[in-house]
Amino acid sequence: MKFSGLQKISLADYPDRIASVLFTPGCNLRCPNCHNWKIATDPQPPFLQEGAALDILDSRKKFVEAVVVTGGEPCMHKELPKFLAKLKEHGFLVKLDTNGFYPDTLQQCLTYVDYVAMDVKTSLEKYKQLGVSDTTPLVKSMELLKVGKVLYEFRTTVVPEIVTAQDIAAIGELVKGSKIHALQQFIPNDTLDKRFQTLRPYPPETIVEFTRVLRQYTEKVVLRV
Repeated sequence: MKFSGLQKISLADYPDRIASVLFTPGCNLRCPNCHNWKIATDPQPPFLQEGAALDILDSRKKFVEAVVVTGGEPCMHKELPKFLAKLKEHGFLVKLDTNGFYPDTLQQCLTYVDYVAMDVKTSLEKYKQLGVSDTTPLVKSMELLKVGKVLYEFRTTVVPEIVTAQDIAAIGELVKGSKIHALQQFIPNDTLDKRFQTLRPYPPETIVEFTRVLRQYTEKVVLRV
């Protein structure tokens, strides 16, 4: 595999663990609020090859105990399961971030991961705004996690226009019976659609209301603001 970057230390990407983060190039979605749009839409060299990445990670074992593979969309890469297996062989806890649109690859990865974070970005009908019309793979991936044994969370960034109160209710139906759902505040930074850089995030009271709704569907709601 090859990577668009490596973050040596993260305290936020793996629950309760110090982690390093690897970023894979390319993504099938075109979310207007995407912060990693450069590596998602037009990844450019130089790329970090997997051998060099493993060497860096091994050299930092006394600082980190986990590796997060994110993107872009990692599951686009068919060689991902073999790489995750190598991370486990090297003694790391492994977390995978995914948008859920590659269920076959995800299923292969579940043997080698300790935690999965899957984005549920909006209601199924609105995924057309993100560049896809067929959401069948997403629903399949969600069911894989719900019935599986790997620790997981579904997560939603509450982007105005993309996620409304009506969408939250629809998301709740999708994640019904899940263990954890994380709500993340939208931060108008360097986004794919420049209009979203000036979009005002939801006020705290709105996010609290979204949380109340989701608690009807999932065992635990986590706020990340």
